[in-house]
Amino acid sequence: MHGRYGACIFVSSSLISCRFLPRNLFPCWSRTAQRRKAVNKVVLASNNRGKLREFSAILERAHITMVAQEELGVSEAEEPHLTFVENALAKARHASRITGLPALADDSGLSVAALDGAPGVYSARFASMAGGEKSDAANNRYLVQQLAGVEDRSACYVAVLVYLRSADDPMPVIAQGVWQGEIVDTPKGGNGFGYDSHFFLPALGKTAAELDPAEKNRCSHRAQALTLLLQALNDQAAATKTS
Repeated sequence: MHGRYGACIFVSSSLISCRFLPRNLFPCWSRTAQRRKAVNKVVLASNNRGKLREFSAILERAHITMVAQEELGVSEAEEPHLTFVENALAKARHASRITGLPALADDSGLSVAALDGAPGVYSARFASMAGGEKSDAANNRYLVQQLAGVEDRSACYVAVLVYLRSADDPMPVIAQGVWQGEIVDTPKGGNGFGYDSHFFLPALGKTAAELDPAEKNRCSHRAQALTLLLQALNDQAAATKTS
């Protein structure tokens, strides 16, 4: 899905199957960057090291260097909103305004059908909101407890990315990736982070934590969103040249 809402460009991967994502996620962007032989520095509006690793691994092929906001002295932005896109916009504007750099922000989480979409935007603090500790292990335990005796285990990871050229960019580029799966009680795999060890992918017969990093970076919700984001930036650049 690809469209414009107000002044922003929005693209969604809701119909993309991870099995059909190409190994080269963004050939046009890569060729352009290689011709320019330039490195573009973009601040990642997050202190999550797992996200930084995933984004860096995918974007380095497009000659984009990600810098974590904490390395530039940027504090965490507040995330008071009820939707992924509003929180991502808030984080991107915060990081770009302080650093003066283009910013990439992601707000992502797990949405479980039987829990009416929870934990959603509260995925990182799911257990702590119920009085538990704030950790991946606690979140996973609490999730399994909430699904005890529940037959419907369908769930999806959702990632919404926002790219801003500046803090006051009137045309943010927004991309959404959706990764379908199921929740399993017993964790499997030692890779990944978050809910990956409990997020089972029927098409692959593995949990997300059982995928090697390269495979995950071709399939994940973030990979899908990044693919669409870079395609949108390519289209926008091409339109600017011809206008």
